[in-house]
Amino acid sequence: MSDPDPFEQGQRAARKNIPAEANPYRDGTEEHALWAAGHERVAGQAEAGESEGS
Repeated sequence: MSDPDPFEQGQRAARKNIPAEANPYRDGTEEHALWAAGHERVAGQAEAGESEGS
């Protein structure tokens, strides 16, 4: 089994409404940045959907 993908973990966290501040990786690491990017992608999509009234 491969290591968990931080980007996918961040996406999963956003879908579960876990705040970005809950990033489990140390700030300044590549994993932290990937997790944050995954979280932002899903959170950004959710916010766009809310602003459209859907």
